[in-house]
Amino acid sequence: MSDMQYAYAVARIRSKEISLLNAQALEQLLSAKNEEECLSLLHSRGWGDAKSYDSPEKILEAEREKTWALLRELLDNLSDFSVFLYPNDYHNLKAAIKTVYSSVEAEQIFLDGGTVETQTILHAVRERDYSLLPEPMRAPAQEAFDALLHTGDGQLCDFIVDRASLLAVRDAGKASKCDLIREYAELTVAAADIKIAVRAYAVGKTMQTILRALAPCDTVDIQELAQAAAQGEEQLYRYLGSTRYADAEDALRESVSAFERWCDNRMMQAIRPQKYNPLTIGPLAAYLLARENEIRAVRMILSGKRNHLPEQSVRERLREMYV
Repeated sequence: MSDMQYAYAVARIRSKEISLLNAQALEQLLSAKNEEECLSLLHSRGWGDAKSYDSPEKILEAEREKTWALLRELLDNLSDFSVFLYPNDYHNLKAAIKTVYSSVEAEQIFLDGGTVETQTILHAVRERDYSLLPEPMRAPAQEAFDALLHTGDGQLCDFIVDRASLLAVRDAGKASKCDLIREYAELTVAAADIKIAVRAYAVGKTMQTILRALAPCDTVDIQELAQAAAQGEEQLYRYLGSTRYADAEDALRESVSAFERWCDNRMMQAIRPQKYNPLTIGPLAAYLLARENEIRAVRMILSGKRNHLPEQSVRERLREMYV
């Protein structure tokens, strides 16, 4: 894209940022009497469409599709944004493997919005024709299916595919010319590795088992991370204290959910400078991440209202907003 095209695209994004939910808007949703009042407030802000009016989940899906439709309108090529879609591809690969293994069709377990058609993934696994898949998916698809077939171990299958997903995100980040996408990919992989390590020490996994699930990245040494996790909680925190994630310790000690919130807030902090970067795809990537953060916040609030959770309990789970 030329500088003129970037400038136009970023100008369009700036006009859309005005309508993003801020902290005040979230407080208004939190103060609503019930889920129905929340939905009414969202409709008044233009959320959803005619097909999604009565369905909270469809409203959120409609908002996500609006975001991607805008990006498709502004960019000739969305390949730089595939990094945000790879997790859906690999989720669908796991779903396809387990569907074929169990011979039970369950369409609702597949996710929309990946880079590979769901039916293509399912056909590749069913026919054992992994050449139908993108090259990075072929070896892990075969390895995961064979592992499930020979051992019946669904967790091992998940380890293989989840690690492949992280590697796909990492490689896409490294290949990107956009600083924000590189930062997103690095934080995504490192955070996943840390969560794996935390869960592993909690159930007493061995170092080799932990290491098999971790994906290499630049900001975490997975050999040291696995070794620390195998030794215990304090050893794990001691290692993390030597990394850029040292200030995540309090969140990790609270819960994995709190750590995920810490990661999301860190990403929001990383994307805010893109408001002042008009001649790259950075502001478009930032807007996409801001919208995903916004949709996630709304989902939490709606779920809280539906399940009659205390307002403060929901508020504590919310992330920082972009605006």
